[in-house]
Amino acid sequence: MLTGKQKRYLRATAHDLSPIFQVGKNGVGEAMCADLIDALEKRELLKVQVLQNCADAPKDVAAELVDGTNAELVQVIGKVIVLYKESKENKTLQLPR
Repeated sequence: MLTGKQKRYLRATAHDLSPIFQVGKNGVGEAMCADLIDALEKRELLKVQVLQNCADAPKDVAAELVDGTNAELVQVIGKVIVLYKESKENKTLQLPR
């Protein structure tokens, strides 16, 4: 569970990142969650964009992604979701306490 201070730090860090995944009309699937897990292991912090043709609300998509990847939800702003998961091998971010 992330504290408010940690979420604030992660939001600031994610500000300059570009979304590397997109959720479209097919929604969230097992293959997408597997790809997200791999990307989170390498990057720890990433953005996901929900496209206009997606039938689900961004908050619902975020909940599905969190369940499928066991990641922490940092932020949902508009149609952009920010996820964080601590890497086991490639730890690059040092969270504040």
